[in-house]
Amino acid sequence: MRSIDLNADLGEGYGPWSIGDDAAMLALVSSANVACGGHASDPETMFRTMALARTHGVVVGAHPSYPDLAGFGRRRLPCTPGEIERFVAAQIGALVAIGALAGHPVRYVKPHGALANVAAAEAAVAQAIVRAIGAVDAGLAVLAISGTMLEQVARAAGLRVYSEVFADRGYTTQGHLVPRDRPGALIHDADAAASRLVAFLANGQMPTVDGGTVPLAVDSICVHGDNPAAVAMASRVREVLTDRGLTIAPFLPA
Repeated sequence: MRSIDLNADLGEGYGPWSIGDDAAMLALVSSANVACGGHASDPETMFRTMALARTHGVVVGAHPSYPDLAGFGRRRLPCTPGEIERFVAAQIGALVAIGALAGHPVRYVKPHGALANVAAAEAAVAQAIVRAIGAVDAGLAVLAISGTMLEQVARAAGLRVYSEVFADRGYTTQGHLVPRDRPGALIHDADAAASRLVAFLANGQMPTVDGGTVPLAVDSICVHGDNPAAVAMASRVREVLTDRGLTIAPFLPA
């Protein structure tokens, strides 16, 4: 492996409220997953984020979620597969339209929060997301949590699929993310996160919270952009990876 993508979830403010330092993060990452109205964002926030991404040469993906601004998309809502298909299509379409105004295309889709976690395990939800992507633009790629149902379903549908691991999240024995309300879910120490990634990239085995490991594929590494330590985490991860000879580059061409 000579290069690896570094991505972050960005554009997660709303109106006059901002979350995270998008400008600083866009100087560090190679791909950005931009909120598109479900868990965060609005047309102005989307436009500013897309324009900044274009300036930095960062590839952009849509980051759809359950329509849950109050819960930041981190709660599962009682939606049918049909409802999921429609709100995912609507959110992708919104960002595609704003991208056209900003002169920067949307290249892929990465589900957010609870939607991503449910799609990781449940075929019906994964299929709804994949149908929405295919209906909006079958040329869009899918960035999926590594080793999950969404990967399998998207590949079966003929979409391009790329696998993602997380720098700042703990893993279960099954290769899923530890729920945020449980011990070991979040990694706050940038050095610890970077060291774990170096070991993982060397052997393909991701450490789990029970002390074991799980094999995962990787095309992209995510650092969440919605916490105060995000810039320090992304900076340290980037520094450690480049020091070991890896180039930070998008998994899709700019």
